[in-house]
Amino acid sequence: MVHMTQASATPKATRRQHDREIVALAVPAFGALVAEPLFVMADSAIVGHLGTAQLAGLGIASALLTTAVSVFVFLAYATTAAVARRVGAGDLQAAIRQGMDGIWLALLLGAAVIATVLPTAPSIVEIFGASDTAAPYATTYLRISALGIPAMLVVLASTGVLRGLQDTKTPLYVAIAGFVANAALNAGLVYGADLGIAGSAWGTVIAQWGMAAAYLVVVVRGARRHGASLRPDATGIRASAQAGVPLLVRTLSLRAILMIATAVAARLGDADIAAHQIILSLWSLLAFALDAIAIAGQAIIGRYLGAGDTEGARQACRRMVEWGIAVGVALGVLVVLSRPLFLPLFTSDSVVRDTALPALVIVALSQPICGVVFVLDGVLMGAGDGPYLAWAMVITLAVFAPAALLVPALDGGLTALWAAMTLMMVIRMLTLWVRTRSGRWIVTGATR
Repeated sequence: MVHMTQASATPKATRRQHDREIVALAVPAFGALVAEPLFVMADSAIVGHLGTAQLAGLGIASALLTTAVSVFVFLAYATTAAVARRVGAGDLQAAIRQGMDGIWLALLLGAAVIATVLPTAPSIVEIFGASDTAAPYATTYLRISALGIPAMLVVLASTGVLRGLQDTKTPLYVAIAGFVANAALNAGLVYGADLGIAGSAWGTVIAQWGMAAAYLVVVVRGARRHGASLRPDATGIRASAQAGVPLLVRTLSLRAILMIATAVAARLGDADIAAHQIILSLWSLLAFALDAIAIAGQAIIGRYLGAGDTEGARQACRRMVEWGIAVGVALGVLVVLSRPLFLPLFTSDSVVRDTALPALVIVALSQPICGVVFVLDGVLMGAGDGPYLAWAMVITLAVFAPAALLVPALDGGLTALWAAMTLMMVIRMLTLWVRTRSGRWIVTGATR
């Protein structure tokens, strides 16, 4: 079979090739991303029948756990880029070895989190304002669930390995199996074994370690097939950590932006914060669709740069931007059309609905911008351009914070706050576009 190079292929054939790659990677990635929040939804549905205090405790503990894990998402991003480069360079042994370094780093970080959370769980719960009735349940859930954090981090790193190997189907299958196991274990332990909220936590921990074990089986098989060492390598683990630091700064800056937005919404009034939470949940769901394209971008760009194909990387970048805009437009239209159906699912309060409606229009109009941002974010991550992404997000935070804080001072409402959120995405788009246009992200070779 004869493969066309980027130089010899016609533009139409090249676009078709990129479309096939993007779809093959993005669709399963989207499924795996959507499966993740279903864990929390399943836990909430089961624990909710135990009582209000138990559900409140779960809400606090799960928010803390979700935040802790999201901080370490760089384990997936940095590993994807590093592994994809080595795949492009044709060195699968080094690719898997790089992935193992990321997995060992995940285990070390997980152990550190356990050592921190177990003795301080009551204090952490208290800081987050748990009521006297909810606090014991939140503490119980947090302490038990902390034992699953190393598994969650291993899942992140292993997902990065497989994405780098251009495989997003296996993470989808593991995510689906994990969701089913989690729901069954929760129901059995909470009600069958009568363990209450502790049963929900243990069920989730068991499901998480099961997912981690499934990933490790796949990675270990690949390591043995290609003769890659499984032993921890201090130099490799240190390199993985160093590559992750800029992405950690980026993630913390983004979390700060979301926290500021929520804090400002809370100052606007009860109807505004309620509407904000509804819109934020929709915004997060839309982000999954766009993030799936970004994940494809990480894997594809890393592979092209590892192979030394700069023109292929540029063309893939352009095609993914077109995908980001197209999907963004489609999502924006969907938001506008579904507003009358979407809002009643969350609230029957007419004041909250009226507050949310104009802000939803802002969200809809911003989706094409979000599409470009997510794609270029993925492209630069795939190129291993973490330091620039960190500085760009810090700059974005510096612009967004005063704009958001001015909203209540100028007597603006929720629509003004989401206009500030759109400004934030515009700043991100500009900083990412400038970097992409400069070409400085294009560094070829098995390592950056």
